Amino acid sequence: MKVWAVANQKGGVGKTTSTVALAGLLADAGRRVLVVDLDPHGSLTSYFGYDPDTLEHSCYDLFIAGGKVDPSLPRSLLQKTSHANISLMPSSTAVAVLERQAPGQGGLGLVISKALAHLEGEFDFALLDNPPLLGVLMVNALAASQLLVIPVQTEFLALKGLERMVNTLNMVNRSRPHPLPYTIVPTMFDRRTQASLSTLRHLRNQYGKNLWQAYIPVDTRLRDASRAGLVPSALDPNTRGVLAYRVLLKHLLQQSRQEEQTAAG
Repeated sequence: MKVWAVANQKGGVGKTTSTVALAGLLADAGRRVLVVDLDPHGSLTSYFGYDPDTLEHSCYDLFIAGGKVDPSLPRSLLQKTSHANISLMPSSTAVAVLERQAPGQGGLGLVISKALAHLEGEFDFALLDNPPLLGVLMVNALAASQLLVIPVQTEFLALKGLERMVNTLNMVNRSRPHPLPYTIVPTMFDRRTQASLSTLRHLRNQYGKNLWQAYIPVDTRLRDASRAGLVPSALDPNTRGVLAYRVLLKHLLQQSRQEEQTAAG
């Protein structure tokens, strides 16, 4: 099972949309996909019609045992979605207390890795949607992943969140046997605005090696898909946003294969 984290230390940059769009395209191709909501706000959970405020069980349950994950628990948390090939491990508002509880507990950094290990063979891909802050949840996601996708809204204020995210990744990589590869994805690009144009130019100048050279355009159909609880490709497979995510997915799959070959060689 390939595990990809979608993260940035700024909210509103397209993390959940990117998670759902990529998951949908993988699922359309026949892949079995797990999406994991690690954000206490539960945007991914809400996307598929579940209420994070009323869910009795969520990924929070994985952390209750202090780092020990019962083999049957991860499977029991899975929920159906609007796509037959996508399963959801939801979030709930209870997840918010983890950041307060975690400093007093050891062994919580690998909970998600252990949970996914119990689902090995059931899914081809797991995509982890993260909260916009560094804490035990993001640390879990980065520890569990083989690839990090960093969506960045093409506007000036989003650059600071990217800078923090890259600094966090550099810190986490010190404790990993191999550095976690990452791809920066410009999102919400509007070629009519100077803000988008100048931000994209800055990204290409500063992060060229790790930057996907295309971008995800502003597309109201992505918002329509969210409202309908459908993956964007199910609502309209030929909308600009879906076509861009299709190109991005091809790039990420190629990058993933290259990383595997490097690790094996």
